[in-house]
This record gives sequence, structure tokens and C-alpha cells, in this order.
Amino acid sequence: MSTEPDLTITPDADARRLALEAIATLVYVKKTAADQILRRSGVSEDLIRRFLTERDPSTGEKRSKRDAGAIVLEELANSGADHPVVRNIIAIAADWSAFHLAQNEYQARAVVQKAREMHGVLEAADARERKQAEALRGTEVQQRRREQRETLARQSSLLLAQFDQAASSSDYQQRGYFLEDLLNRAFDLHGIPVLRAFRRNGGGEQIDAAFELDGWHYIVECRWRTRLADIRQLDGLAGQVARSGRQTMGLFLSVEGWSDHVVPLLKQNPDKAIFLMEGFDLRAVLDQRVDLRRLLKAKISALNLEAEPYFSVAKIL
Repeated sequence: MSTEPDLTITPDADARRLALEAIATLVYVKKTAADQILRRSGVSEDLIRRFLTERDPSTGEKRSKRDAGAIVLEELANSGADHPVVRNIIAIAADWSAFHLAQNEYQARAVVQKAREMHGVLEAADARERKQAEALRGTEVQQRRREQRETLARQSSLLLAQFDQAASSSDYQQRGYFLEDLLNRAFDLHGIPVLRAFRRNGGGEQIDAAFELDGWHYIVECRWRTRLADIRQLDGLAGQVARSGRQTMGLFLSVEGWSDHVVPLLKQNPDKAIFLMEGFDLRAVLDQRVDLRRLLKAKISALNLEAEPYFSVAKIL
């Protein structure tokens, strides 16, 4: 005959009845039952006190272990806390050997045998529930990831179209404001904490944007003009970085690039605290040819390890 637990039954109701039987049968003395079964199974002290002192309103007599135990289990069920306690009582009963504490040893042994069978059923049921819950969580995770990919693709496509449209604009000031907003939205989209434009030092210093990556903070300077950026424009960013905390670096984004002497001059700076990004880099991110976080880390590594202020996205593509 098979000894495998019957997984087709619903064990909760039977388990609760068996838990009550264990409370009533395994230990004769009520206080000992409270110590050896209820307290060990996680029943609160308030309910244990009720178990020991509850009286029948019609007779004034203290309730039996069975009646008081039924009240305890009902209170636990009402609060939604009966599931773990019932299982703990079954586990205690399944491992029970102190039959000398029972009023009727044969009844106690019969309860222990039932508890051992039920314990196997409950373990199998719990394992099945855990497996189902894990499968559900896996499905939910996959769904969230799919939705995130779809959102990233949709929003990136929109930002790319806006970026290409702005490239033909002759309103350079408005285009500069748009660049700051686009950069902030791109950082948000890629899950990188970003601070939008703000002032500090009593309003005397304007910061275009700032973001945090791996515990470091980065101040961003944005430029979108027809003329290539020169080193004087980077000096302002260098000053902002120098006036910040030690774990601060600078990102200079110039859509149209920079003059030929910018990179050599940055290499001469002993601080090596500024790295560069141009329009081609940004467009590759918006076109989803490269992840923004990956690109930034590659640029930061090139600066820190190779003293190279400009790492082109072309090296990744």
C-alpha cells in the first residue's frame, strides 16, 4: 500500500480539527498543555491566558482544554494567524513522545499517528503552494520586464524623433533648454537617479543637471550650438566639480562636439574629473543601440583607468 500523502485533499480544515485534538488529548494538565503545545507553536500570551482562564458563561466553570482550544483556534482564524500555528501544532504532535503526560496514552498515540500522516500532507501542500507562488512571481517578473522593454522602446523612439527634429532648429537657446529636458528624460527612462536644473551657493551657481551612479555624483553641463565647444566652457564645469564633494565628477555634453585642443588640455589636468559626451553618443542611446548605463560606465572607466576623457560609443558598437 502506498505511503505517499494524498495531494487531492484540502488539508486545512482537517489540520485544524487535528490540532484541536492534539490540544485536548496529548497533555492532561491544562497548564502543561499551554506550555508544551500552545506556547511552542507561537500562540500569543493573551490567547494562552484565555485558554487557561476562560469560563463557560452558563456554568461558570473553566472551559475544558477542547473548548478553550477551539476558542484559541477561532480567534487565530479571525485574525488570519491560524495557518502557521496549526502547522506548528501538527509538527509538535508528529514528533511527540511524552505519552506519560496524557490521560489516555492510546488516544494520544492515535493522535500522534494522525499528526505524522497530516504533517506529510501539509509539507507536500506547502511545497506545491511555494512552487506555484514561485512560478507566479517568475511570470510577474517576466511581465514587468517585458513592459519595461516596451516602455523603453516606445519612449526612446519618441525622444529620438524629437532630437532629430530639434537638430534642424535655428533657435539655439530653445534647443539648449530642450537638450537639458531630453537628457533628464533619458536618464529617468534608464533608471538613473537624476536632478534637474537647480541653483546653489545662494543662487549664484546654475547647475544644468546632476545624476548619481554607483555612489558617485556627476554634474552635467549641456551645450548644443553650431560652434564647437572650447576649453573655456569646460573650465566652468571644472569649477563646479571642484566646489562639490570629493565623490563628484563632471559630464560635459556637447552635441556638436568640441575643438581639437579640448581633449589634450583635459589630459593635462591632474584631477581627471571631467569626461565628454557628444551628439553621436546620445543618439546611439536614443536609438537603443547601446544602454545608457553601459555607455556611462565605459566612459568613466576610460577616464579613470586610461586617462582618456572621451570614449566614443563607436568603440562599443
